[in-house]
Amino acid sequence: MTEGWHTGNAVEDGADTRGWIVGHFIDSSKGVRSTKDVEVKWATHPKGDERPEWTADDQRTTLVMLISGRFRVESTEGVATFAKQGDYAMWGPGVDHSWEALEESVVLTVRWPSVA
Repeated sequence: MTEGWHTGNAVEDGADTRGWIVGHFIDSSKGVRSTKDVEVKWATHPKGDERPEWTADDQRTTLVMLISGRFRVESTEGVATFAKQGDYAMWGPGVDHSWEALEESVVLTVRWPSVA
């Protein structure tokens, strides 16, 4: 690994950060993965896994994309059920959300900017 180049495995790299592989919270020794510009998460959720509490006044833009499974995202703007690979939802600052895995699901999440 160099400061400007990294290869790896999302599951392994995110093992200690709840699936997050890029963001301000990644140790700066990890080089290009440590940034305040964007956050990236690879997550495998077992069936029934959910975020029962809603986010509160999140001031980032978020994209959630289904890799496999069935997954539902509820937001203050609407509800989306992802059933096929590539289904996604995207929302801007101030839109709160929660989610539930309807089947075992793999989901990619991208948020920006990366702020505490």
